[in-house]
Amino acid sequence: MTTTAETSTPTIRDGAFGNATGLVCRECGATKELGPHYVCHECFGPLEIKYDFPAITREQIEAGPANIWRYKALLPVPDDIEQSPNLEPGYTRLLRADNLAAELGLTKLWVKDDSTNPTNSFKDRVVACALSAARELHSKVFACPSTGNLANAVAAAGARAGIKTVVFIPSDLETPKQVNSAVYTENLVAVDGNYDDVNKLASEIAGEEDGWAFVNVNVRPFYAEGSKTLGYEIAEQLGWRLPDQIVIPVASGSQLTKVHKAFQELIALGLVEDKPYKVFGAQATGCSPVSEAFREGWDVVRPTRPDTIAKSLAIGNPADGVYVLDICRETGGAIADISDDEVRAAIVLLARTEGIFTETAGGTTVGVLKKLTETGLLDPTLETVVINTGHGLKTLDAVTGLVGPAATIAPTYDAFVAAGIA
Repeated sequence: MTTTAETSTPTIRDGAFGNATGLVCRECGATKELGPHYVCHECFGPLEIKYDFPAITREQIEAGPANIWRYKALLPVPDDIEQSPNLEPGYTRLLRADNLAAELGLTKLWVKDDSTNPTNSFKDRVVACALSAARELHSKVFACPSTGNLANAVAAAGARAGIKTVVFIPSDLETPKQVNSAVYTENLVAVDGNYDDVNKLASEIAGEEDGWAFVNVNVRPFYAEGSKTLGYEIAEQLGWRLPDQIVIPVASGSQLTKVHKAFQELIALGLVEDKPYKVFGAQATGCSPVSEAFREGWDVVRPTRPDTIAKSLAIGNPADGVYVLDICRETGGAIADISDDEVRAAIVLLARTEGIFTETAGGTTVGVLKKLTETGLLDPTLETVVINTGHGLKTLDAVTGLVGPAATIAPTYDAFVAAGIA
């Protein structure tokens, strides 16, 4: 064992992290070399990737592969990233949601549907970037604490890459998500506790065990950058322009902050026109510390103990919570939450209007979109994008008992007529 996992840096080949030039503290601005570091040694603030981007054109991006590596020049990955075995996630569909828009009273609505990624959630994006970092850092174990989707993605990506994976989950996680991880790895570890307990354990292991790459702990700065590709794709799929409004689920808050970062990078690079846009966050009431802080006007996020069916959002102490507050306030957006019953209803609403079966996180986001519209916080006349982060087959328990057969009949025409289906 060693206690140097956070401070030591393996020998790194030239170009291992593409156009990334170092790490920078989001609080004090202190810098550090690229490596398995995630906490500033000056102020203990979080570190993120800084870059020296080259000039890049829309045409260069459009000529790339139909996955996240079309944006490799904007990510901390090597130029030869496509040659390494990976799940090739991304470039998922952006669907015009006219039926849902009509139901909610919106003029123009799009659903960014990330349920079609290799393991059926957006986590394949962030894991792909984390896996690249783990390779370049010569890690021997690829690991994560997870509320489910991340465990699925890490286990699958590790299997594809031929690296040992170990994934840690709360023991009360939905059965489909446990199976979706265990099928890829024999090292699924269930921990008696909530996600914050699991994350604490992972942080301790990362500090003690040499050669372990915990995707959302000691390689978190690289991992988090994968969420930017959602923002890049939305802009490209809209014809290289930004939406007026976007609604994003909030767990740790990293996805929301990185989509905003992607929009800002596209503006700075001249790939899209600079324009105002509003960012909205969505949480379930049973775990809504960021929504509570927004509603109360606080500048800090007070941790809470999760109690919600939206387990993929059940992070009671969100690492990026304060940054979510800043972005939503700066852009004129908001953060709201809805009850578990509203989450269930929104899952059914999206399925029956657009043919998209979302998990509880997507139900939370669609439900909050509905609430924001009804309360006047979101302008129904503006073009809006809502993100669906995962597939409903992962959280079947959420709607079991809510939907089912309309009738059970005998195999006769008379019984069919009597049922009143026609």
